[in-house]
Amino acid sequence: MVTLGRMSPWWLLTLLTLVPFTLSTNAGVKLKLTQKGLEYARLIGMTKLQQKLKAIKVPDLSGTEKVAPIGKVKYSLTGMQITNLGLPKSQLGMVPGTGLSLSIGNAFISLHGNWKVRYLHFIKDHGSFDLSVTGLTIATSIALKSDETGRPAVNSVSCASSVGSASIKFHGGASAYIDKALRAALQKQICPLVSDAISDMNPHLKTLNVLAHVDKYAEIEYSMVASPAVSKAFVDFSLKGEFYNIGQHKEPPFSAPVFGLPPQINNMLYIGVSAFTANSAAFVYNNAGAFNLFITDDMIPPSSPIRLNTRTFGAFIPQIAKQYPAMMMKLLVKTTKQPNISFQLNNVTLQATGTVTAYAILPNTTLAPLFILNMEASVSAHIYVTGLKLAGSVTLNRMDMALGASYVGPFQVKSLDNIFLMVLKVAVLPKINAHLQQGYPLPTIGKMNLVNTQLQVLKDYMLIGTDVQFRG
Repeated sequence: MVTLGRMSPWWLLTLLTLVPFTLSTNAGVKLKLTQKGLEYARLIGMTKLQQKLKAIKVPDLSGTEKVAPIGKVKYSLTGMQITNLGLPKSQLGMVPGTGLSLSIGNAFISLHGNWKVRYLHFIKDHGSFDLSVTGLTIATSIALKSDETGRPAVNSVSCASSVGSASIKFHGGASAYIDKALRAALQKQICPLVSDAISDMNPHLKTLNVLAHVDKYAEIEYSMVASPAVSKAFVDFSLKGEFYNIGQHKEPPFSAPVFGLPPQINNMLYIGVSAFTANSAAFVYNNAGAFNLFITDDMIPPSSPIRLNTRTFGAFIPQIAKQYPAMMMKLLVKTTKQPNISFQLNNVTLQATGTVTAYAILPNTTLAPLFILNMEASVSAHIYVTGLKLAGSVTLNRMDMALGASYVGPFQVKSLDNIFLMVLKVAVLPKINAHLQQGYPLPTIGKMNLVNTQLQVLKDYMLIGTDVQFRG
């Protein structure tokens, strides 16, 4: 088990702000954010928000205030800096059908700045001031949307603030003339400061891997296909979750069915990966020819008595040894249609249909075809999460072969079963497993880690329950 560390607050807002480019496609991957995740984000987010607010430059202010008995007083407040700020009480909540609400109570803020006044057309005065405000309350609604590139963005759409009590210390001159103006101006600036701090989150949100590179063949698209569904306890997200050949976004001849995630609450985040996503990967790799594999004798363990040569095969098919004596052989294993992947409870199965073509390697290195076998194979997959990726390994369930064509006369295919079982186990499956163990990226942002992760295989999808940790 791994211990849960500090989590960036922006990952939640990233998920919440993914707005779709297309609304007609069902999701291949679904995410469910729980109240536990939102609450943890609030704790960390308030620290980040406080740091942002402290660093914000307060804009200069100027105006006119009526002061009896002298009349209008023109004032300006410049060089204002936040010297202290605290957000001891806060709440981040889900607003069904809308987004997020942020409320802050019992906050305090201290400012230092300079003031100038002019009144009766010719009298001027200036000095500095220190302002301390306590009992500050802020309530804001956060809109969740997408920018023009499909990347997430947030902004404050409504805000209200109130000042509990204020203590102002002026240094120099007729400072009492602007006491009231300063208090009013401060209250007007609170919401713009909060709005700026929320907008400053957007650079963090740009790191979402909407298009995740896998390898030389494939990439995965994680753009949203529907708006987030916000309830009192969850926020549900629908991601496309589809593999594509790099640079060639060709749709497969099948579509994603509708599926939903169970209302589990123990983890911060739940990720559902459908069989559609897995089959879109099979479609992509099959189109790229990644399932086609030449097998040569150097791929067989040296200790094996079975060799890829005409002597070994000649013991079962005498005509091979007669026509091609003492020659090495090569096998071409290839799929003839896209493999099918299915998810059942605690079981992932891949069904593959293909051919095995045997060649003799002639002295001039050209290949002479010997026979073609039609093959049906079934493998079981063990899937697991490693880092930020889904990875796996496969084991053979069964293999059935039938003669497709022979260039060396008729023979009993069953006599070759042990040879081809060995070839599959020592040459083909290790190649597949080496690729599967490299993993396939999950939707992530920034320097994110998944911790306390569990994976369940359910009917038609896999469910990953996880907490989240950020580095740095």
